[in-house]
Amino acid sequence: MPVFTVHAPSPNGADLRATDDFVFVRDSFHFWAMIFGPFWLLWHRLWLALIGWVIFFGAFQAGLASLGVGQSSIFFADLVVAVLMGFEAASLRRWTLSRRHWQQLDVVVADDEDTAEHRFFDRWARKQRGIVNDQWAVDRGGPPPTRNVPGQPFSNPPPLPSGGIIGLFPEPGGSR
Repeated sequence: MPVFTVHAPSPNGADLRATDDFVFVRDSFHFWAMIFGPFWLLWHRLWLALIGWVIFFGAFQAGLASLGVGQSSIFFADLVVAVLMGFEAASLRRWTLSRRHWQQLDVVVADDEDTAEHRFFDRWARKQRGIVNDQWAVDRGGPPPTRNVPGQPFSNPPPLPSGGIIGLFPEPGGSR
């Protein structure tokens, strides 16, 4: 069963508005990274890893060619490098995220990314209920205002419409 690591862009990882930006990195072999290594790095915006891959691959090819290694051996060596790229692709993504100061929040075991998101947010939401300065709770407002308490803000209810109450409900105190 695949393992996913969850990364958040904010340093504390507790910003409720940043949940759309969370990244789930599957920790397993990446077939497309093996087949299309540099394009996979470009797709995931792993610029330093791409530069390192180009330098390493160029030096590796030049070194093998200068040693006089045959074409079949060079192909086999390139295949080994591609397989290593497939195994280390997730580590390169996590390394890039840590360089960008993203914080790893959790590790989730799930069959696919949707299930991993569901499991993570279930656990994460339970932890978030204990946050003292929950911005969503603050936006909803404080306790309802009360009458006749000094210093307590009170707003008058909106006026009734000119034709009485709208809808299927009778007026208060009226006949049914």
